Amino acid sequence: MTTSEGRTPTRLRHTPSWLINLASAHSHRLVAEGFAAAGARGYHYRLLAALDEYGPSSQADLGRRSGIDRSDVVAALNELAAKNLVDRSPDPSDRRRNVITLTPEGSLHLVELEKVVTRIQDDLLAPLAPDERTRLTELLTRVVDHHAESRRPG
Repeated sequence: MTTSEGRTPTRLRHTPSWLINLASAHSHRLVAEGFAAAGARGYHYRLLAALDEYGPSSQADLGRRSGIDRSDVVAALNELAAKNLVDRSPDPSDRRRNVITLTPEGSLHLVELEKVVTRIQDDLLAPLAPDERTRLTELLTRVVDHHAESRRPG
């Protein structure tokens, strides 16, 4: 799956969905490799980032905020708790529910994962100038937000 002119039909090289798919596959590989080298997974980063931004949260809220299925949230939180990166404790207002809190070790790990993410972005977007990177991010955000809005029940 290359976009070199000799291998990919021109109509595909000029089809945004095709190009986004190729870039996504490459990005996914870079993310998986980068996080694996740091002893983490993408789910870990997403959960730690959500906790850092929103503070202590229920498992259900973390799943919604990070876009991770509930069963996967539980498994990833078990991994994070085993490494002392998050603390899971019963919610005082509803003992059936857990509240997840970022630990100091989790905050430090998130800083390390941010460095991994920065390297991945630099690798993925290497052929683009800084202003082009910003513009690409703005355009992709508009596309994603548009489709997220159209999928919400009205």
